[in-house]
Amino acid sequence: MQEKTNAVRIVERMKLSYKTHTYDSSQAISGVEVAQQLGQNPDKVFKTLVTTGKTGKHYVFVIPVAEGLDLKKAAKAVSEKSIEMLKQKDLLALTGYVHGGCSPIGMKKFFTTTIDETATLSDTIIFSGGRIGLQLEMTLESLQKAIRLQTAQLTTEQ
Repeated sequence: MQEKTNAVRIVERMKLSYKTHTYDSSQAISGVEVAQQLGQNPDKVFKTLVTTGKTGKHYVFVIPVAEGLDLKKAAKAVSEKSIEMLKQKDLLALTGYVHGGCSPIGMKKFFTTTIDETATLSDTIIFSGGRIGLQLEMTLESLQKAIRLQTAQLTTEQ
């Protein structure tokens, strides 16, 4: 058994219901490939993206793995003029997580977190458990107990 991540420790300490899913992380794979390895619908598997607003504040957005973040919609959701993706080299220092293993739970400090509204369409959603190869599955209600979050339409139109 691998060492528990901050995300897992937090949900266990809060006695929240969750399931873990693991996948072969020996090669870098996309979120859609993670969903395939887990045998899950990509609409139910979410990725965690960290951004910087025009004001310099950081924001976390959680969207389906097959989708792209619409920066205009994301900025509107957090009342910023504009936002941009955080540079990958800055992720670990800011969040404590590496690219591909960034969980919305257990970052070094809390950032305003917005989840794509499609998360409300599934009984549970799956997202990074805090390291590459580990995913957590929870209800949105349980996730809301672990972190403060809001939902909004965040993805680019298909």
